[in-house]
Amino acid sequence: MSNITLSECVSRIKESPTLAITAKAAKLKAEGKDIIGLAAGEPDFDTPDFIKEAAIKAINDGLTKYTPVSGLPSLKKAVVKKLKRDNGLEYAINEVIVGVGGKQCIFNLFLALLNPGDEVIIPTPYWVSYTDIVELTGALPVLIHCGIEQSFKVTPDQLEQSINKKTKLVVLNSPSNPTGSTYSKTELKALADILINYPDIILMTDDIYEHIRLDDHPFFNIVMVEPRLQDRCIIINGVSKAYSMTGWRIGFAAGPKKIISAMTILQSQSTSNPTSISQAAAEAALLGDQSCITPMLDAFKQRHDFVVNAFNSIEGINCIKAQGAFYSFPYAKKAINKLHKLGKIKIANDIAFCDYLLDIKGVAVVPGSAFGAEGYFRISFATSMDNLKEALLRIKEAVEG
Repeated sequence: MSNITLSECVSRIKESPTLAITAKAAKLKAEGKDIIGLAAGEPDFDTPDFIKEAAIKAINDGLTKYTPVSGLPSLKKAVVKKLKRDNGLEYAINEVIVGVGGKQCIFNLFLALLNPGDEVIIPTPYWVSYTDIVELTGALPVLIHCGIEQSFKVTPDQLEQSINKKTKLVVLNSPSNPTGSTYSKTELKALADILINYPDIILMTDDIYEHIRLDDHPFFNIVMVEPRLQDRCIIINGVSKAYSMTGWRIGFAAGPKKIISAMTILQSQSTSNPTSISQAAAEAALLGDQSCITPMLDAFKQRHDFVVNAFNSIEGINCIKAQGAFYSFPYAKKAINKLHKLGKIKIANDIAFCDYLLDIKGVAVVPGSAFGAEGYFRISFATSMDNLKEALLRIKEAVEG
């Protein structure tokens, strides 16, 4: 065997935990085992027909060549229109980039901004890829613990205490993956009042779950609340969640021209443009009838209420309501300790607990430690009600015996 040495860069990162668990569950299912997968972060609905028809038309019209690196001008115009329509924000076309999913936009952003030694403030629980991409650049994630007792949201005092001369970037995600917590207008204004005093700090607001709202409160991001932050804030969004287009791989970013230009240069040396046909479909999604989202939202609301009530009926598990996304993030430390004392798991942590659920009961969930929050676990309720009822029954049996 040849002596292959991998780079220090790749050694800083790990495989996405959510994708790894989903792959393990799929392997067990292929082997004939009865597995209920609640790990994947994607809607279980099909892409709306009018969006698929736009893609078919694009193929038939010959839209199969390279596009500009940062995206088709018509799609970027659609993004600008969406930001005005939904968020009341004004952007120019050269302040928008379209990427291969929101993840690539975040990847490009971090590489465009961060140097070794820079610090990035990230409230926990966080989406699994934030910290790894930060570490890939040589920068340092500064994690702020935001537990269930504060509804998984960072406070102004916590934020200000974490800022120092090395702080380069602050990351916000609302509605949140993995918790579904969503910042109110008042909460965002309080954070903005802190950040306005630090003019050298860049902000990123990850709005990918903007349209997956589980209550009747309107969506706000920090730029909508405090327009003075727009010239140093990057909005991340896309079509994956709202239009059930996870496999189409289209995300976008809007922000200062200088940063967007740097992200475009990086993208030109990696993927170049996103797939032309997917771009046509995304344009149709953004400009089409937005009521296509409603049936999915209605189902998510029903499932969410069932899941929260079911978890809170299980001894040793505490689950609060989410305001958005399609996840629940129960606190299970008491249940974990109980199973450890009974000898059913060897280590009293969430990883052992989730392995136990998969191996013994055939339910795939993601440990909270993957999101920087040990003692919790995440489930996606983007699956059928029948699957959820069976899965929650199995989890109850696993915990209560």
